[in-house]
Amino acid sequence: MIEWIWPWVFLLAPLPWLARKLATPATSQQAAVRAPFFAEWQQLSAGQSDGRRGSGTLALLGLWLIWLLLLAAIARPTWIGDAIELPNSGRDLMMAVDISGSMRIEDMQVGQSMVTRVAAVRQVGAQFISQRSGDRLGLILFGSKAYVQSPLTFDTATVEQFLSEAQIGFAGQETAIGDAIGLAVKRLRDRPAESRVLILLTDGQDTASAVKPLEAAQLAARLGIRIYTIGVGADSMTLPGLFGSSFGQRQVNPSAELDEAGLQEIARLTGGEYFRARNPQELVNIYQTLDQLEPVEQDAAVYRPRQSLGYLPLLAAIALSFLLALRQCSPLLSLRRPRVMPAGARQ
Repeated sequence: MIEWIWPWVFLLAPLPWLARKLATPATSQQAAVRAPFFAEWQQLSAGQSDGRRGSGTLALLGLWLIWLLLLAAIARPTWIGDAIELPNSGRDLMMAVDISGSMRIEDMQVGQSMVTRVAAVRQVGAQFISQRSGDRLGLILFGSKAYVQSPLTFDTATVEQFLSEAQIGFAGQETAIGDAIGLAVKRLRDRPAESRVLILLTDGQDTASAVKPLEAAQLAARLGIRIYTIGVGADSMTLPGLFGSSFGQRQVNPSAELDEAGLQEIARLTGGEYFRARNPQELVNIYQTLDQLEPVEQDAAVYRPRQSLGYLPLLAAIALSFLLALRQCSPLLSLRRPRVMPAGARQ
């Protein structure tokens, strides 16, 4: 779409015509210059008079066009592109996901089959991430050590892919909850966003951190970082009996190592909440609740690219001026060209 910044400039279009109509014609009489060879000049110009009448009209139209092109350049035509939606400057949200050895336990029921905890977390977590457009998202994976898989970014598709590719054992077999919180605090503390959030998902208790989880949570609270904790794992699971039969089967609690009290205290200290996900559907409900607690901003900034086009009519006016000047000079060049006298003519 073309937009004119100063369209009122086109009101000056009839100015040359008005100047010509309103200008007073000259009335003074001056002595004529006595020119030799006037008869030859008159004969030479007589043959070109008919062509000059047409060329005079063409030159006048060319001058008008140059004037209009100059006005178009002054009016500042600007090309405005399609609207581009910019990401919102929403909250900074880090996800810390446990990929320790215990996350391979198959106690998450999907339909009639059981899947591992990490598989359920990858699937449901990817859906949650895809809906967080407008927030800066980051991903921390932790086991024996915690490391940043993805820094804070608006590119939610990349964060989603990194979570889907997370494998058990990448960070070791133990659980470093305190180190994961400390790493998230380090990444979030310098961010200017008004709302900084950490979602911590684990199925166990801290066994490998250099920093105690509650100490890291207290630091997060002082910096205004809210932590939502999620405990993953079923409350009961049936282990098969002898040779996979029902003989000797027993019920066990696969989440016996889950430190619910610690996760609840971390959430309380930072102003967050603790959630319990015993199956994938509960995990889905938790993420829906988080969407309500930490809603995504809906008003998006819109940007339209702009490019000035004033140089185009200006270049056209210069090129047309050059052509008109060249056309006016061509008769003068023909007058200066020496004429070839026929044989036998008088000198």
